[in-house]
Amino acid sequence: MRLPVRVCAVLLVLAAVVLPASPAAAHGQLAMSDPVADSTVSQPKSELTLYFTETPASYAFFTVTTPSGRRVEGPWRSGEPKRLDRPVQEYYLVNGKFEPRTFNTGYPAVIAVSHWPEQGQYAVAYQTVASDGEAVKGTLKFTYSGPLTPPPAGWAAPTSGPSDALTKALSGEPAATPGLFSDVRSAPPAPAPAPAAAPPTPFVLTDWLIPALIVVGVGWIVVAAARRAPVVTKKRRRA
Repeated sequence: MRLPVRVCAVLLVLAAVVLPASPAAAHGQLAMSDPVADSTVSQPKSELTLYFTETPASYAFFTVTTPSGRRVEGPWRSGEPKRLDRPVQEYYLVNGKFEPRTFNTGYPAVIAVSHWPEQGQYAVAYQTVASDGEAVKGTLKFTYSGPLTPPPAGWAAPTSGPSDALTKALSGEPAATPGLFSDVRSAPPAPAPAPAAAPPTPFVLTDWLIPALIVVGVGWIVVAAARRAPVVTKKRRRA
């Protein structure tokens, strides 16, 4: 049996009011940059700086490409943390609830730029991993309108991609820790005894489950009422 249009509309409104969307839980995100996104740079820079809410992973990967797609980035390094122009709020899942945390400090990745061979839109792509294992990816774009500069002597455009450590981290695989047992004569520590089995976790009604039950209950009541409603037919007039 098809539900009336008004009943469906009521159910959709209830779902939108009772079940609000969960906040985004992005961690270690890009918070500030020099140059600013979508800005115009009129003089050549030797370095570009991206500020994140966490220190980028040591195996983070950055590229700087010209309007024609040529890569002009050099090595990147960490820098001195800096106070953000505007605080950034991120959400963390704690005991089944999203709790906000405010970040006022940016942790930089300073990317060297070899030269500026073209005018137009440049793109800075970044890939790293947050402290909780979440992927942090994105692209910052800006326009360069300054004078063209030649490449340094012996310059060769980079062709390397992300490291194996970054690829594994982005795919969720544990990355090997170099130098964990640097001395082969030293035996690794004995394994710790297996922990005792944890007691079963009691069933807890989370914040989203209660509203969901309310919506289901209201929907069931509406459907039941629609089924019980008498069908009114109009008598045909005699010719």
